[in-house]
Amino acid sequence: MINYIANHADDILTVASGLVASASAVAALTPTPKDDGIALLLRKLLDVLALNVGNARRDR
Repeated sequence: MINYIANHADDILTVASGLVASASAVAALTPTPKDDGIALLLRKLLDVLALNVGNARRDR
């Protein structure tokens, strides 16, 4: 599993970034707050995958 992640890290992050971008677009285009929460959840997941936690995290 670790080898797979190490060998395909670029692909995994590309897919994750695409999911976040798509979810953000849907959240921006629709008026309901429920989809905004989904986009926020995906963004937080991507932050964790990118190790943007603790002191490495920027305030937003």
